[in-house]
Amino acid sequence: MRVDIISVVPDLLNSPFAHSIMKRAADKGLLEVHVHNLRDYSDLRNQQVDDYQFGGGAGMVLMCEPLAKAIDDLQSRYRYDEVIYMTPDGKTLDQRTANRLSLKENLLIICGHYKGIDERIRELYITMELSIGDYVLSGGELAACVLVDAIGRLIPGVLNDETSALTDSFQDNLLAPPVYTRPAEFRGLKVPDELLSGNHKKIDDWRTQQALERTKARRPDLLQE
Repeated sequence: MRVDIISVVPDLLNSPFAHSIMKRAADKGLLEVHVHNLRDYSDLRNQQVDDYQFGGGAGMVLMCEPLAKAIDDLQSRYRYDEVIYMTPDGKTLDQRTANRLSLKENLLIICGHYKGIDERIRELYITMELSIGDYVLSGGELAACVLVDAIGRLIPGVLNDETSALTDSFQDNLLAPPVYTRPAEFRGLKVPDELLSGNHKKIDDWRTQQALERTKARRPDLLQE
């Protein structure tokens, strides 16, 4: 999979993809992430990419011209399955969306900044708008990192044990059950007997029951779905 990200502050995106599972995905040749500086597409003095809002109001808006030039340039070289804009008023990212996007080949992600991007770019280019929650960040860069991480770990071959992703929270509309590791007893708290039994059916039944109980207590809305 190839992911291109357009950003006003590309340096924010360096570290998240240089470590852990995302680095492993890149080293295996399974995921390429390329970050593009929007200012490189500006023809204005000081590489300006933002301007005041029509109608007044606080906050700057990313202008049409540099964004259009950046998107046109990348689309002339690659065919994108989705052009995604990270925005607080987008559809909330969920596991189903991450699963679906992990099957794509090329994605282009636009990171908003300040008050966002000119609405005409959304109308002309954007095919999907995503939010990572009901709150506002300084820009879309951190949200883009969340999206790429959620997608990248699902690509076959990225995780050492591919079944691990299948048992994550939300994959089956349930939260994941509690997990334990050594020692078997810590400060008076013991690992449940079922997990130490060696009986795989008993272990699976325990995990299913715990997942149901945890979901009912913490996210009953998932059970309704």
